[in-house]
Amino acid sequence: MIGATMVVATLPVTDLARAKAFYGETLGLAFLWENPVSARFRCGAGSELSIFKRSPTVTEHTLAHFEVTDVEATVRDLEAKGVEFLDYTEGPLITTGHIAQLGPARGAWFRDPDGNTLGVRQG
Repeated sequence: MIGATMVVATLPVTDLARAKAFYGETLGLAFLWENPVSARFRCGAGSELSIFKRSPTVTEHTLAHFEVTDVEATVRDLEAKGVEFLDYTEGPLITTGHIAQLGPARGAWFRDPDGNTLGVRQG
Protein backbone atom coordinates (compact mmCIF):
# COMPACT_ATOMS: atom_id res chain seq x y z
CA MET A 1 0.00 0.00 0.00
CA ILE A 2 1.30 3.42 -0.94
CA GLY A 3 -0.17 5.14 2.10
CA ALA A 4 -0.95 8.33 0.19
CA THR A 5 -3.10 10.94 1.86
CA MET A 6 -4.49 12.25 -1.42
CA VAL A 7 -4.39 11.59 -5.17
CA VAL A 8 -3.89 14.60 -7.44
CA ALA A 9 -5.03 14.47 -11.07
CA THR A 10 -2.36 16.06 -13.28
CA LEU A 11 -3.20 17.38 -16.75
CA PRO A 12 -0.92 18.72 -19.50
CA VAL A 13 -1.67 22.17 -20.93
CA THR A 14 0.06 24.24 -23.60
CA ASP A 15 -0.88 27.69 -22.28
CA LEU A 16 -0.72 27.96 -18.50
CA ALA A 17 -2.47 31.35 -18.27
CA ARG A 18 -5.38 30.20 -20.48
CA ALA A 19 -5.70 26.95 -18.53
CA LYS A 20 -5.61 28.79 -15.18
CA ALA A 21 -8.52 30.97 -16.36
CA PHE A 22 -10.50 27.93 -17.54
CA TYR A 23 -10.02 25.86 -14.39
CA GLY A 24 -10.29 28.80 -11.99
CA GLU A 25 -12.88 31.08 -13.58
CA THR A 26 -14.93 28.83 -15.86
CA LEU A 27 -14.97 25.69 -13.71
CA GLY A 28 -14.77 27.63 -10.45
CA LEU A 29 -11.98 25.60 -8.85
CA ALA A 30 -10.13 27.23 -5.94
CA PHE A 31 -6.63 28.32 -6.99
CA LEU A 32 -3.96 27.12 -4.52
CA TRP A 33 -0.53 27.98 -5.96
CA GLU A 34 1.59 28.17 -9.07
CA ASN A 35 5.18 28.09 -10.22
CA PRO A 36 6.58 28.89 -13.70
CA VAL A 37 5.45 25.55 -15.18
CA SER A 38 2.42 24.42 -13.18
CA ALA A 39 -0.55 25.45 -11.06
CA ARG A 40 -2.74 23.63 -8.56
CA PHE A 41 -6.43 23.92 -7.68
CA ARG A 42 -8.62 22.51 -4.90
CA CYS A 43 -11.57 20.49 -6.18
CA GLY A 44 -13.63 19.83 -3.07
CA ALA A 45 -12.82 17.99 0.13
CA GLY A 46 -9.46 16.27 -0.16
CA SER A 47 -9.11 16.54 -3.96
CA GLU A 48 -6.74 18.63 -6.03
CA LEU A 49 -6.01 19.13 -9.71
CA SER A 50 -2.61 20.08 -11.07
CA ILE A 51 -1.96 21.51 -14.54
CA PHE A 52 1.50 21.65 -16.06
CA LYS A 53 2.92 23.30 -19.17
CA ARG A 54 3.83 20.78 -21.84
CA SER A 55 3.89 20.24 -25.60
CA PRO A 56 0.49 19.32 -27.05
CA THR A 57 -0.73 15.86 -26.06
CA VAL A 58 -3.88 14.19 -27.39
CA THR A 59 -5.86 11.60 -25.44
CA GLU A 60 -9.18 9.98 -26.26
CA HIS A 61 -10.20 9.02 -22.74
CA THR A 62 -11.44 10.99 -19.74
CA LEU A 63 -8.46 12.26 -17.76
CA ALA A 64 -10.45 13.41 -14.73
CA HIS A 65 -14.05 13.76 -13.69
CA PHE A 66 -15.72 15.83 -11.02
CA GLU A 67 -18.27 14.22 -8.70
CA VAL A 68 -21.28 16.55 -8.44
CA THR A 69 -24.59 16.43 -6.60
CA ASP A 70 -26.73 17.68 -9.50
CA VAL A 71 -25.41 16.84 -12.97
CA GLU A 72 -28.20 18.71 -14.82
CA ALA A 73 -27.58 21.94 -12.91
CA THR A 74 -23.82 21.58 -13.39
CA VAL A 75 -24.20 21.08 -17.15
CA ARG A 76 -26.52 24.12 -17.39
CA ASP A 77 -24.13 26.26 -15.34
CA LEU A 78 -21.06 25.28 -17.37
CA GLU A 79 -22.91 25.72 -20.69
CA ALA A 80 -23.84 29.24 -19.59
CA LYS A 81 -20.10 29.87 -19.13
CA GLY A 82 -19.35 28.70 -22.67
CA VAL A 83 -18.35 25.07 -22.01
CA GLU A 84 -19.30 22.83 -24.94
CA PHE A 85 -20.34 19.31 -23.97
CA LEU A 86 -19.63 16.19 -26.00
CA ASP A 87 -22.61 14.19 -27.22
CA TYR A 88 -22.57 10.50 -28.01
CA THR A 89 -25.15 8.80 -30.24
CA GLU A 90 -23.87 5.25 -30.44
CA GLY A 91 -21.76 2.73 -28.56
CA PRO A 92 -21.89 2.18 -24.84
CA LEU A 93 -22.62 5.87 -24.15
CA ILE A 94 -25.74 7.57 -25.45
CA THR A 95 -26.31 11.13 -24.26
CA THR A 96 -29.59 12.95 -23.92
CA GLY A 97 -29.24 16.63 -23.10
CA HIS A 98 -25.46 15.95 -22.92
CA ILE A 99 -25.96 13.41 -20.10
CA ALA A 100 -25.50 9.63 -20.28
CA GLN A 101 -26.87 7.01 -17.91
CA LEU A 102 -24.02 4.90 -16.50
CA GLY A 103 -25.73 2.19 -14.46
CA PRO A 104 -26.96 4.02 -11.36
CA ALA A 105 -24.80 7.06 -12.17
CA ARG A 106 -25.09 9.76 -14.81
CA GLY A 107 -22.30 11.69 -16.50
CA ALA A 108 -21.43 14.33 -19.07
CA TRP A 109 -18.14 15.14 -20.82
CA PHE A 110 -16.39 18.24 -22.15
CA ARG A 111 -12.89 19.33 -23.15
CA ASP A 112 -10.63 21.96 -21.69
CA PRO A 113 -8.94 24.49 -24.04
CA ASP A 114 -6.14 21.97 -24.72
CA GLY A 115 -8.52 19.16 -25.67
CA ASN A 116 -8.21 17.21 -22.41
CA THR A 117 -11.47 15.30 -21.87
CA LEU A 118 -13.06 15.96 -18.48
CA GLY A 119 -16.34 14.81 -17.03
CA VAL A 120 -18.94 15.55 -14.42
CA ARG A 121 -20.61 12.58 -12.71
CA GLN A 122 -23.52 12.21 -10.32
CA GLY A 123 -24.19 9.02 -8.38
